[in-house]
Amino acid sequence: MNDSVLIVGGGQAGAQAALSLRQGGFAGALTILGDEPYVPYERPPLSKSFLAGDVTEERMFMRPEAFYAEKTITLRRGRAVSIARGQHRLHLENGEHLAYGTLILATGGRVRHLNCPGADLAGVHYLRTIDDVLGFKNRLQAGARVVIVGGGYIGLETAAVAVKRGCKVIVLEMQPRVLARVVAPEMSAFYTRVHREAGVDVRIGAVVTGFGGTGKVEHVICGDEIIPADVVIVGIGIVPNAELADDAGLDVDDGIVVDENARTSDRDIFAAGDCTRQFNTIAGESIRLESVPNALAQGKAAALTILGKPVPPVEVPWFWSDQYDLKLQMAGLAKPGDAVVIRGDEATRRFSACYLRDGVFVACHAVNMAKDFLQSKKLIADRARPDLARLGDPALALKDL
Repeated sequence: MNDSVLIVGGGQAGAQAALSLRQGGFAGALTILGDEPYVPYERPPLSKSFLAGDVTEERMFMRPEAFYAEKTITLRRGRAVSIARGQHRLHLENGEHLAYGTLILATGGRVRHLNCPGADLAGVHYLRTIDDVLGFKNRLQAGARVVIVGGGYIGLETAAVAVKRGCKVIVLEMQPRVLARVVAPEMSAFYTRVHREAGVDVRIGAVVTGFGGTGKVEHVICGDEIIPADVVIVGIGIVPNAELADDAGLDVDDGIVVDENARTSDRDIFAAGDCTRQFNTIAGESIRLESVPNALAQGKAAALTILGKPVPPVEVPWFWSDQYDLKLQMAGLAKPGDAVVIRGDEATRRFSACYLRDGVFVACHAVNMAKDFLQSKKLIADRARPDLARLGDPALALKDL
């Protein structure tokens, strides 16, 4: 019997699966197949400290290259094109095939591209990989006209770095407010004000219809307006890389469907990270969760299941975003229509937004309020029903509600 494990995807989910397998005593052949010329690295710093020049590529590596050799984890470069499930083989673009005993798909996601005239001009950039950032990082010089399409976390984090470098930054968000899908209107208004006070021109309800320029982007077409641009950065979300699984006949629904152990509809194939959809017991529904903690947890779950060890219960989803001197930490999953209670004073740049659905505490978004973030996780997990008046008193700790 082939007891090898083959991991497709060199991101954090795939690397965590490999590390957990070796830490758990797995002694079989272990291979990570990636399509980037780097050892597995952390992606969050790409739009933050790496873009700002505060950390190097090596600082983002989850482990140095020598570590993988020491643990006999083979790192291969290549792109998988199909899975022959019956033969337990993975076929590569170069014609090779790799045999596996167990397969872990950690294929992640790819940036969603704009489909409009001029979108393929030089100078129109996306942000998902080290090479993406290296493609425009040095162009963020004082005086450069930078247009960012998308007012989500990637767009706003990039805007914060660019304006601090002295760039003239415009953010174009087609929704009626920034971060519209993920935070309450109060939080959207706060971040809009913070960016505008920093010098960013934030425009909402702005629909980009094209780009123009001779050989490279020189302007952005937004309605009737022509906006001059030296650099354009697009951040409008990602698409899960689920085609490999779909073509192989695995269950796919806007992501590779996995159970609580990260196992797909094929018992010898697991999946982890941004490419997956899983029933979340905290949220009470099947979701595709784009977060580092989820990627790491699913990578560990796959490894533990392969090792025959119990998988810990799912944790409360959490995320973070660094912009200027603000650390936004988010626990739980808020939805439009949730009731919102604000704790603290936005003017002090230290406050939190607590979200309730039918009286149940479901999420907390804390700005420079680490205690609220940490303590909110238990309230969310316990489906607490706090008294609203007490909840709104920042002098009272969340753990005491």
